[in-house]
Parts: sequence; structure tokens; C-alpha cells
Amino acid sequence: MNHDYLDPINSLHVPELADTTFAMDFLLRAKEGVRNIAVALTESASPDVRTLLRKQLMQGIAMNQEITELMISKKWFHPYELSEQYQLDQLSANNTLMIGKMNLFPVETNRKGLFDRTPDEH
Repeated sequence: MNHDYLDPINSLHVPELADTTFAMDFLLRAKEGVRNIAVALTESASPDVRTLLRKQLMQGIAMNQEITELMISKKWFHPYELSEQYQLDQLSANNTLMIGKMNLFPVETNRKGLFDRTPDEH
């Protein structure tokens, strides 16, 4: 990999990496939502509110399961194979370090000649 973040070759596999990142973030948010609803349920006194929260809790648990199953089917998450999950976590950490080392704000950003036409002048 070269260190020019604007080079299209560096975007290879980025959509897949983004999908896995978004899915994991979605899973974490779903878990957080289930936890928050469960706490709210234990704190509520109104029968109507408790009924509503129970319904939302069950929906949150179902959503959590759906996201988990999707991630497992795509091989983005290995909850039963810790060595496989460890390898994915290491890959993610290495990608994060690689991105952190990129010069995202180079002094020279002129890409004149890389496009099929000159930009419209206003």
C-alpha cells in the first residue's frame, strides 16, 4: 500500500470494512438499547408504561438477535470461535493503525490531470 490516501488502489475492500464496522456499531447500539430499556422497566411504576417497555424490550432483543445472525452468516462475528474472533479483532486493530499512519492532510492536494475534464469555472 502506498501512502497516498487519494489513490483509488487504497480503497480496495473499504466497502466491506465499512459494512463490518457499521454492523458491529449497530449491534453494540442494539445491546445498549436493550440494557437501557431493561433498566427503565425496573424503574417504572405505571402498568401502561411497563407494558410498553416490555414490548420495546422484546423488539430490541429480536433486533439484537437478527443483527447477530446476519453478522455470523457474513462471517463478521464469531461468538463461538474465539480464535476466529481474535483474528478479526487483530485485523481491525491493524487497519485502524494503518489508517492512523496515513497522511490524510498532505501539503500537496492538487490532483490536476487525474480527471477527464477541468472543473467548471464560476
